[in-house]
Amino acid sequence: MKFALHFGNNTFPDGAAAARLARLAEAAGFDSVFAVDHVVLPDAYDSTYPYAAGGRLPGDQFSAMPDPLIWMAFAAAATTRLRLMTGVIILPLRNPLVLAKQVATLDHMSGGRIELGIGVGWLREEFDALGVPFAARGRRADDYIAAMRALWRDESASFAGEFVRFHGVSCSPRPVAGAVPIIVGGHSEAAARRAGRLGDGFFPSIGAQVDTMPLLEVARRAAAAAGRDPDAIEMLGDCPGALPGSGEDPLAAVEVRRKQGIHRVVLPVNRFMPDLEESLPRFGETVIRAFA
Repeated sequence: MKFALHFGNNTFPDGAAAARLARLAEAAGFDSVFAVDHVVLPDAYDSTYPYAAGGRLPGDQFSAMPDPLIWMAFAAAATTRLRLMTGVIILPLRNPLVLAKQVATLDHMSGGRIELGIGVGWLREEFDALGVPFAARGRRADDYIAAMRALWRDESASFAGEFVRFHGVSCSPRPVAGAVPIIVGGHSEAAARRAGRLGDGFFPSIGAQVDTMPLLEVARRAAAAAGRDPDAIEMLGDCPGALPGSGEDPLAAVEVRRKQGIHRVVLPVNRFMPDLEESLPRFGETVIRAFA
């Protein structure tokens, strides 16, 4: 069982704070820290945020949310083992060739410690601002995944898809392991099926207003149907009972998630505040070490 901290970049949005969190997380034994993504936030929107009961983003549009890849570079530079993941980057909003280059460079310079968590997005108004069609964003994401993997895999890469085409191009440096793990995020059956067909992992996210545990089996079935090994898909999930102040036995709560098929428990970092220097080491000693 591995453990991750979520919402790193919008909770610790400056360089010194990013380094502080990363060092503490690594020392406590956390596997990874996640950074969230929005390119722009509109002053007003009608779209429903699916990860809070009120359907609205926490905070306001003026709260700092650093670009996840740049924030992850700060965190990687401050550590030696900690993995960093976008949780999640809105893939249809990014040029896949530019993103493949950025992610591969970050992976290369960090010694292979980067994971790309991707989602298709929910905020139509953000798509409108960037001039990207909101419709067919799922098919666009599928195309972009395949295009990025071709760039990471082949010295002279070519790809012909519905939304992106290129022929005989190179993208260097390439990822340390030959590819960067792609973790598919989302709380829908479509996201679970995408994870099974294309992903290295599945992250139903935190705060979804539906029970996401049945989606793990949807992802596994989709993997089997695509001729892939369902057991090779890493399953990520939350665990409220493991959080400080939950009133539950954290070891028992994590054990439940383990039996449900979760491989990496993802916890919101703000629940360990304000005294990270005390709370993260204690969690590492009492919970992370127990499942090492």
